[in-house]
Amino acid sequence: MNELIQTLAVFAIPVVLAITLHEAAHAYAAKYYGDDTAYSRGRMSLNPARHIDPVGTLLIPVVLYLMTGGSFVFGYAKPVPIDFSRLRNPKRDMAWVALAGPASNFFMALAWMIGAYVLAITQVTEPFLLRMTEAGIVSNLVMFALNLFPMLPLDGGRILTSLLPMKQAIQFSKIEPYGFFIVLGLMWLKLFNYWLIPVMFLTEKSLHLILSPLQFLIK
Repeated sequence: MNELIQTLAVFAIPVVLAITLHEAAHAYAAKYYGDDTAYSRGRMSLNPARHIDPVGTLLIPVVLYLMTGGSFVFGYAKPVPIDFSRLRNPKRDMAWVALAGPASNFFMALAWMIGAYVLAITQVTEPFLLRMTEAGIVSNLVMFALNLFPMLPLDGGRILTSLLPMKQAIQFSKIEPYGFFIVLGLMWLKLFNYWLIPVMFLTEKSLHLILSPLQFLIK
């Protein structure tokens, strides 16, 4: 139980920020491209309470963590309401609205990594801060990779639907009612790791490459 409390304390702020900015980014992009549904319902907000789902964000991850000894954790936030038909160019703009969420996680991972570099440069060794920056990086890398998986209703599925020819896009969209269960099943069987780990690895390497000039300051 002490380990769970420590883990929750370290991940609380990074995860809440990752979820909040991810959903707010979807809402902002939707409004930019013509649909103000999320904006009118108060979802274009940095208030975490507007995006956190009590069951999906809080209860399910904790229960799964306890039941599986920390080997399997899954959760979700309240989906941002988007009426794709109200976008100026629904099929094209769907991709940009979907991409906004993972893009926010990419830049948040970059921000947390900058924080880790700053701690290293200033020789701060406070364990809690070091673990929190690591949690911020990992949380956002996971959300980035997870949401880019090309399966509806994930963002990657929206992007793929946008890129497919109309006939194939319509056929692919029929998977959406079952997509959540397909992804959950892949996670449970640990087959999802064949997507998650390589994408996270390549993304992390890209972030280190972007911040490579800071490595000289550490040395």
